[in-house]
Amino acid sequence: MPVPPSAFDLAYDELRSRWPEFTEERDVPTPYGPTRVHVHGPVDGRPLVLLPGGSATGLTWSANAPALGERYRVHAVDLLGDAGRTERRGTPLRNADDLTAWLDALLDGLGLDRTHLCGHSYGAWMAVMYALHAPRRVDRLALVDPTQVFAGFRLGYLLRALPALVRPSQARARAFLAWETAGTHPDESWQRLYALATTVPGRKFVTGGRPPAAGLGMPVLVLLAERSRAHDALKVAERARRTLSRGEVALLPGATHHSLPHTAPKELDDRLLEFLD
Repeated sequence: MPVPPSAFDLAYDELRSRWPEFTEERDVPTPYGPTRVHVHGPVDGRPLVLLPGGSATGLTWSANAPALGERYRVHAVDLLGDAGRTERRGTPLRNADDLTAWLDALLDGLGLDRTHLCGHSYGAWMAVMYALHAPRRVDRLALVDPTQVFAGFRLGYLLRALPALVRPSQARARAFLAWETAGTHPDESWQRLYALATTVPGRKFVTGGRPPAAGLGMPVLVLLAERSRAHDALKVAERARRTLSRGEVALLPGATHHSLPHTAPKELDDRLLEFLD
């Protein structure tokens, strides 16, 4: 008998239905397992790879895909080691070198010699690591409220996140989201998916120290959530401006860390398109 879909699968499919018509689902073979990529936009458009934050899945870009997909061939990725439709099998995932090797294999499988690269939160950290590893493959780099790149987490944020990390549950994840995103009204389908993602067994996040972002030679855009509770946005902005030789830094008014990217689509999309164009 077929296995009935889990609550996470149902929430995943519900959010997937929000994506524009003609979005393509691709499972790209890599040595670490097949990687799910949501592809939208003109076939001849310049490529743009989107990496989400932890527990968000590539579907978190659903509100941004219509505008970005008008000009670019969007590739929104379910992260290796996280909840989603990317499978972890084959070569073990051990460290940051494995993440960059996985992204090498993913871009090869997508047929992308070069691409624009954008990441949010943990995905932004991963994007920086990859841009330092393979600078010739990254034309422009966009970082949306990046964590562990220019500054560490606030202690209060870590303490609030701790219960959901130690004993994951939907209720704890929801309480954490409600605290961090207060006043921004995140999409209910996305909140449900995020909360369920935290309870998916077998997740493995590979982290590391702050990457030497001063070594980034390509143009870099840093978009910071004005009311992010993950870190002090003004201090991160100051450090990013000091660090980047070809950097642009801007605040997204009213946004919080976990309300991005989906609750500020127009301002976020306008900033991204202006930078990428």
